[in-house]
Amino acid sequence: MKIFKLVVPCHFGLEAVVKREIYDLGYEITKVEDGKITFEGDEEAICRANIFLRGAERVLLQIGRFKATSFEELFNEIEKLPWEDYIPEDGKFWVKKATSVKSKLFSASDIQSIIKKAMVKRLQKTYKKTWFEETGAEYPVRVSVLKDEFIVSLDTSGEALHKRGYRTMKSLAPIRETMAASLIMLTPWKKDRILVDPFCGSGTFPIEAAMMAANIAPGLNREFTAESWTNIIPRQLWYDTVEEAEEMIDLNVDVDIQGYDIDPDVIKAARSNAKRAGVDKLIHFQQRDVADLHHPKKYGFIITNPPYGERLVEKEQLPSLYKTIGNAFEGLDTWSKFVITSYEDMERYIGRRADKKRKIYNGMIKANFYQFMGPKPPKKR
Repeated sequence: MKIFKLVVPCHFGLEAVVKREIYDLGYEITKVEDGKITFEGDEEAICRANIFLRGAERVLLQIGRFKATSFEELFNEIEKLPWEDYIPEDGKFWVKKATSVKSKLFSASDIQSIIKKAMVKRLQKTYKKTWFEETGAEYPVRVSVLKDEFIVSLDTSGEALHKRGYRTMKSLAPIRETMAASLIMLTPWKKDRILVDPFCGSGTFPIEAAMMAANIAPGLNREFTAESWTNIIPRQLWYDTVEEAEEMIDLNVDVDIQGYDIDPDVIKAARSNAKRAGVDKLIHFQQRDVADLHHPKKYGFIITNPPYGERLVEKEQLPSLYKTIGNAFEGLDTWSKFVITSYEDMERYIGRRADKKRKIYNGMIKANFYQFMGPKPPKKR
């Protein structure tokens, strides 16, 4: 059994959530950095991390980590790495992406080119070949450079993990599935408490919540690049992990999850997405304006991503929108409300300071996750 270093990129500000997920899967974390967590695990860990982690963007198999300040140094460091342990003779390999921040080597295309050449040289020596057909499985390489430190990895996921496969129809400014799941996990919401998203868009918050409630693994209905790496991961491990995930599903769970939106077409898209995710029976979607937000139940949760004037509405419309949200919130005085927005005057127009505020990056947009805590429900006798 070989132990690998696995690097899991995630959204900035949400590292603690993914860290907890990795611990819950039973793996040892070795490093926590801004936007990524490194942990150790065997071949099965690669399968389980891809299928079970809700907040991770990818699962990368780290091949090397080193400092380099010149292209000659970079070439030599890459050539030292044991690429033949990972890439077979017919493997297709290339540097899919390189990012460089605050480093002497900053040209992504030059970094990609040098790394590919060094990999070829190493594999030529190992396999005693001058040319590679590259007709076999794909082994995409990803490189991140920060302050001259290189992390060189193979991408086991392929498409980013936020692409669960259920969201083919989107609203205008959708929140990523991985971010929605992470934000839900940041709250104290549990499946026995009602959850409402009054700006549900394509349904991401309600769908991710329903998947959690029903124990549906986020990666269950998609494929991963590493499934074809039979030289590293026996195919049976993927089958076993899928079987483990399927045995955990409970669609008979009793939940009250609701999604509202003012746009009827968007509600239609949300219902279709929920059906593809297998949770349409667990969510009630309804066309409703936030001004009409009210509910007879107490001690519920609102988790939502309202417009913030980036793409959906003009900035001058935001004060009246957030005043309306504030009025609706007042009528739900026992509820806890969680709002992600980049609108800096949010608290002013809602009419209340948040109990907690967490800085989050939604893509390239700097936002805050505002937390307005309601009272705890009385303990059941």
